Amino acid sequence: MSKATDDGTVIAIQANYYWVRLDQFPKTPLLCTRRTRLKKIGQKVMVGDRVKVELPASLLPLVKQGQQSVNFADLAEGDLGAIAKLYPRRSVLERPPVANAEQICLVFSLADPPLDVWQLSRFLVQAEATGLRITLCLNKRDLVDATAIAHWQDRLQGWGYDPVLVSVHNSEGLEPLRHRLEQGTSLMAGPSGVGKSSLLNALVPGIEQRVKQVSGKLRKGRHTTRHVELFTLPNGGLLADTPGFNQPDLVIDGAKLIQLFPEVRHQVTTQSCFFKDCLHRGEPDCAVSSDWERYEHYLTFLAEALQQQTPEGQRDSEIGVKTKTGSDGQEYGEPKLEPKKYRRPSRRQTHQDLQEFYGEDGIERLREESEEEEP
Repeated sequence: MSKATDDGTVIAIQANYYWVRLDQFPKTPLLCTRRTRLKKIGQKVMVGDRVKVELPASLLPLVKQGQQSVNFADLAEGDLGAIAKLYPRRSVLERPPVANAEQICLVFSLADPPLDVWQLSRFLVQAEATGLRITLCLNKRDLVDATAIAHWQDRLQGWGYDPVLVSVHNSEGLEPLRHRLEQGTSLMAGPSGVGKSSLLNALVPGIEQRVKQVSGKLRKGRHTTRHVELFTLPNGGLLADTPGFNQPDLVIDGAKLIQLFPEVRHQVTTQSCFFKDCLHRGEPDCAVSSDWERYEHYLTFLAEALQQQTPEGQRDSEIGVKTKTGSDGQEYGEPKLEPKKYRRPSRRQTHQDLQEFYGEDGIERLREESEEEEP
């Protein structure tokens, strides 16, 4: 006898149990287990996954009646659903572990704590590396004046972003943000203390997220979110607070880093550098100029990315320098990006080294001594 099934979205994971929002019963999530065969074939269930669920027997009469409002808490203890199938994913993030996300909503504050441009730039670069759409939200606009608001709007537009300025305290600017988040699955990320949990409470009334005050001594926030969970927005779409993304690591290919800066991305795509492997740090005939605000950020992040690509413990002298000639005829030294691959020396090279050290007579004596030792 075939079991009744329904498709749904995994909205939270706790230990070995999964909360799934079913398409037929969208108001209350169903607690599910995972079929053993999924584990055997190595299929890991993630928050955001679209899945097929085998429904518990107690739901069958409600399915036949076409009901949509069900309180799963009234089900008998142990009467759980079972995830039987995972559908193909459109996107996958390992940190935080979320599937099928379309957008990242980066939240920063204009004050308390003040906006740190280096930290903001780092978050933006890492968000760009995911390939997802980015919405930049600046909270606590009620704590700054109109001049500061105009300054940040103009400055960030120069970076290639159109920020949404909000005040959770005064409920200002929330509608434009809701409009950007009403489609698909979005991840909320940002440093601690900027008001992410308060913003989530304002966007999804009734979820009662824990909120902690900013430390007055350090002027820094304290992280409160412990696991990834998707919340349904009133106007549609899913939104998640994301632990593990409050201090992003720049694990990025240095050669592709320039593509993560929207303000100069067009220079790379429309023009060609003289060197194919140009890193855009002052090389001759480089298509990327240095007269943009985040150029220093780019150089710092590039040095970090290249350091991660260098094998641990290898000296710079082992990497070496390669010489190139620019279009003006001047020689230009550039560090090699890949370590030298050492090969076993050839027999000819070995013989030449021995000849140089021992001489022909010495080599002949070594050969005779070797023949005498053989049995």
